[in-house]
Amino acid sequence: MKNKITNFIGWTRDSSILLSIFFLTIGLIVYIWYPLAEEVLSYVDWDGAWWLYIDWLLIGIFLFMSIAIVTRANLARDSLIILVAAVGGLVIESWGTQTNLWHYYTAERPPLWIIPAWPIATLTINRMVMVLDSLTTKYIKGYREKPSSEKNSASWQLKTIYWIFFTSFFALMLQFVAPTFDKSYTLISLLLVVLLIITPTNYRLTMLTFVAGASLGYFLELWGTTRECWTYYTYESPPLFAVLAHGMAAVAFWRVELLIKSIWAQIKNVSLRKKRERI
Repeated sequence: MKNKITNFIGWTRDSSILLSIFFLTIGLIVYIWYPLAEEVLSYVDWDGAWWLYIDWLLIGIFLFMSIAIVTRANLARDSLIILVAAVGGLVIESWGTQTNLWHYYTAERPPLWIIPAWPIATLTINRMVMVLDSLTTKYIKGYREKPSSEKNSASWQLKTIYWIFFTSFFALMLQFVAPTFDKSYTLISLLLVVLLIITPTNYRLTMLTFVAGASLGYFLELWGTTRECWTYYTYESPPLFAVLAHGMAAVAFWRVELLIKSIWAQIKNVSLRKKRERI
């Protein structure tokens, strides 16, 4: 039974390492910021119907992420994802808290304890995209066998959906961040989003990444805003933009990973060429 489960989720040696790092990170957060954990536990009536006070949404998110990050884990690939998401998450949190688009109940700008959540969420989104990619690949195989006219039509439809979707997102972003147009952080963020939208490397994977990021983002934002762990200036629980922004962040991280891999490949090619010239 154990072997069937591990084979089903694609358990590897790296899965054990990633899961250990995940639990270690959670343990360190609880230990270093113990007052936060103590405050959460103080709301539970351990002498009564304690199960009514347990945060089942948080537990559900935690279990889903735990299973996702160990699925087909590969540290050679996942290390870059973790690094990009950690740096990217710090930048995003700095932008939001410094411009007062949102704030945390601890009043930190940004709180360091939230940063590890970004790599964990990004790894989860990576696994979700793998599944979505696998499911849509079956459709693509049949699509490749169609006449050229039908393939061109389908490609045009995908691109049309892409531009409508991301143009709508950008319009929503403009509306949401309008109060901070005078902030350099916001102007840079808008410019980066525009660059990402107008330079798609793969329409299908971009859409899948966005959908996966927004899907996970909904539950993360629902938990954070309803528990008042963080609050947006609009006081929505959660704002639509915040949910979709997780999808855009996932796309941004993925594109940065592709860029780094491309640069590294070019460096290796140049190095290999120089070695051959010496020989």
